[in-house]
Amino acid sequence: MASHVRKGDTVIVTAGNDRGIIGEVLRVIPKDDRVVVQGVNIRTKHVKPTQQNPQGGLLRQEMPIHISNVSPAVDGKATRVRFETKKDGSKVRVAVRNGEELGVVRGPRG
Repeated sequence: MASHVRKGDTVIVTAGNDRGIIGEVLRVIPKDDRVVVQGVNIRTKHVKPTQQNPQGGLLRQEMPIHISNVSPAVDGKATRVRFETKKDGSKVRVAVRNGEELGVVRGPRG
């Protein structure tokens, strides 16, 4: 099934502790229905000193959140996504808010 967000999309978080934050999708994990959004759900990991990293310290990184908790952002507001098929057979994502194309899902068959 086609997903409403893809890597590189600008999304807004609609639920959870980071609700309202706008960020870019860094990675999509379709197996778990999760996405990693820049600056959202940041967790701190304590890293022991190793030969590669003799200093050790704290590692802060974004963790995945469920894909249902994000929506594409258009003009700073969340929008739903509609899928439309063009005459050449390509399938595109279209923002419901203003009708703007969000990107091609797949190319024409043939």
